[in-house]
Amino acid sequence: MSDPGASADFTHWIAFGIPGGARQLAEGVSKHGAMSAGSAEGTNSFGRLGYGGPCPPPGKAHHLMFRIYVLDVELGLMPGASRDQIESAIRGHAVPAGQIIGIYARPGT
Repeated sequence: MSDPGASADFTHWIAFGIPGGARQLAEGVSKHGAMSAGSAEGTNSFGRLGYGGPCPPPGKAHHLMFRIYVLDVELGLMPGASRDQIESAIRGHAVPAGQIIGIYARPGT
């Protein structure tokens, strides 16, 4: 999950290695360290593992992008991998992916 409208395309959450048969992630999976076996979280733009919620400045709406990639290989990356490391590892191994864009704004001027 990232906010491309923020400075430096801010990354709020990275999860990888989620099994192909997974149909959902449990609520609070990141907060409670309950990622399924074989999956892990990368380091977000807050400099830590896990989910960090959006908090854009009041006014203009931000577009939050949720990207999902299906891969033809296991990444072999350790928990805490950076977004750059993950994007480099999936290059050439991603099959058609999904993307959801949510719009979030705080009231104010």
